[in-house]
Amino acid sequence: MTNNLSSTGLEHVRAEIARACRDAGRNAADVELVAVSKTFPAEAIEPVIAAGQRLFGENRVQEAKNKWPALMAATPGIKLHLIGPLQSNKAKEAVALFDAIHSVDRPSLCEALSKEIQKQGRTPLLFAEINTGAEPQKAGVLPQDADAFLTACRATYGLTMSGLMCIPPADEAPGPHFALTAKIAKRNGLKLLSMGMSADFADAIALGATHVRVGSAIFGGRH
Repeated sequence: MTNNLSSTGLEHVRAEIARACRDAGRNAADVELVAVSKTFPAEAIEPVIAAGQRLFGENRVQEAKNKWPALMAATPGIKLHLIGPLQSNKAKEAVALFDAIHSVDRPSLCEALSKEIQKQGRTPLLFAEINTGAEPQKAGVLPQDADAFLTACRATYGLTMSGLMCIPPADEAPGPHFALTAKIAKRNGLKLLSMGMSADFADAIALGATHVRVGSAIFGGRH
């Protein structure tokens, strides 16, 4: 993908987010675009940074560690969000590198994150991942277990939870999954909702998303 294309993709996505916010009667400033740069090399990311984007999403700790320190040194103010699954043994690196973790989903990870947050004095935003479609191949807390899990995050592990994340099943309408996630967040006093990707972020914004995770619409298809 050429540099020009990725910055054009970014402009298009920003315009679509603004339109979706207008349609939903929401302030566009309340929706953050997470540009999902996973699998893309630094040279594909640089034009998006040059076009003013400062918030990026990565799926893997190791890939982010290899790619981002140099990019972040060159441009102050970049924020990195981990949007993929996190192994407990990578919690130390994740807390050191990321400004938010969208995939908190089990007690062992809560324990590891709690230890590292206390040790490092860094406080990334934490999102619990909800497996709204109860898909066995996917990570995430089942909707019926979400309230108890969030209580344990706070009471047992001393974590400050900021929001929820979901990835609806690919073969189902996303709206009901976004609505369910928003409902769980509301009753647990959580303000942030990481919902919506390239194909469905307008639906997510209509249902309260505060963070939309968009990759291919900005960077093009992945090989």
